[in-house]
Amino acid sequence: MKKSFFLCLGGFLLFLNLSSKQKPNIILFLVDDMGLMDTSVPMLADKNGKPERHALNDWYRTPNMERLAEQGVRFSQFYAQSVCSPTRASLMTGQNSARHRVTQFISPESKNAGPEDWKWEGLTSKDITLPSILRSNGYHTIFAGKAHFAPIDHEGEDPTRLGFDINIAGCSFGAPGSYFGEDGYGNLDPKRKRRAVPGLEKYHKTDTFLSEAITLEAKDAVTRSIQKEKPFFLYMSHYAVHSPFQSDPRFIKNYEKSKKPRSAKSFATLIEGIDKSLGDLMDHVTDKGVAENTLILFVGDNGSDGPLGDTYGYFSSAPLRGKKGTCYEGGMRVPFIAGWAKAGKANPFKIARNHLHHEQIGTVMDIYSTIVDASNSSSPAKHPVDGISLLPQLSGKSNQERPDHFMCHFPHSHRSSYFTSYRKGDWKLIYRYLTSAGKRKSKQPLPKYELYNLKNDPYETKNLAPENSKKINEMIGLMKRQLKEENALFPTKEMKW
Repeated sequence: MKKSFFLCLGGFLLFLNLSSKQKPNIILFLVDDMGLMDTSVPMLADKNGKPERHALNDWYRTPNMERLAEQGVRFSQFYAQSVCSPTRASLMTGQNSARHRVTQFISPESKNAGPEDWKWEGLTSKDITLPSILRSNGYHTIFAGKAHFAPIDHEGEDPTRLGFDINIAGCSFGAPGSYFGEDGYGNLDPKRKRRAVPGLEKYHKTDTFLSEAITLEAKDAVTRSIQKEKPFFLYMSHYAVHSPFQSDPRFIKNYEKSKKPRSAKSFATLIEGIDKSLGDLMDHVTDKGVAENTLILFVGDNGSDGPLGDTYGYFSSAPLRGKKGTCYEGGMRVPFIAGWAKAGKANPFKIARNHLHHEQIGTVMDIYSTIVDASNSSSPAKHPVDGISLLPQLSGKSNQERPDHFMCHFPHSHRSSYFTSYRKGDWKLIYRYLTSAGKRKSKQPLPKYELYNLKNDPYETKNLAPENSKKINEMIGLMKRQLKEENALFPTKEMKW
């Protein structure tokens, strides 16, 4: 009996030890307005599935993104919503925007126009959120940077009401008053005070750029978490690379000889500053001896808003079409790179090295499920989740449970207005509820339907809708089913399917 008891006890202690090791530290590194091509890492694949460089990959300088990609996995086809707040709500809830109903970017001061019941007040403490799940599972939860979860004087304005133990510089604003410490990040300049970044007073009147100040504070918070001997979850959410396009003086010399517009050069310095932040965090957890147990998920919140070319063509996201706020691939495809801060034998689970997923898609909803899975947490059964865990794909394999569809539902007016974009397999449908020109320079009415085969035409150059009525009807049927399942809102009640 004694021998059996000690064997059981030993097995139980071993289980506890393994369970402890299987709770990795997690850094969710989110960049504002960074599209798929705003990096020196080649994200697109050639016909043989190999990484293929394009002109923008040679324009940007991101050695630390390259470093993470070399020791991890990246996706060619990773989807976010076309503007920021919907994606941020999806990351926090694991739900598609049609379901959680934060379908437009949140205006800090007032309700943006749109369907009457869209969730313009943002997230609240009643919502089930990723940090609250992790905190209940023993994690120390840190928020740093741009929050934009709710308007001014609403509960979700403060990330600590949504499951975070610490809030660094997060508030209702989506854009900073200033990136310059000399301006107090907007606090010291009357013209910029309306969007002043809170809580970084110690850096006011210094030459500390905003991206650097947030990184320094995040590193300090991580150190304190490690001292607590608790696993940490850092939601590192930079204000960069959102406008205003102010040059980061640490990097401007790298672009002085370029003939590109000044704003484009400033944007590139913001990208390089983000890359330094990523490298600094990777170095910090290495110095603290926890890099092999720290998972990093790097992602953008919507398509690029880089100041290159026009909105609907092939410039800021080239060779993809469109940019932030549009229904095209350049508006919704974002960089996603996952890896251990340091690859080694102590990693809790395997992540493939230098692997490009070019066939299967991924979505921002999957990040919620992936982190829940990786942390051995569980999402409440009453909370519907639209994402799936990416861990099988992070191992470098195909995931047989992987859905092959993505829907961006946008019942608002913006660059592309009142549309649902629905992808299924190789096919993509764009359905417009109104076909007026909207905010486009051209006053020609837009087509009600656009249909593209992304395998044959990944850059959406030829609308196949006119000669494919059968495929249009099939895609509309699938889209309607998902809209109904997610109880989607529409621009007006009369437009409901």
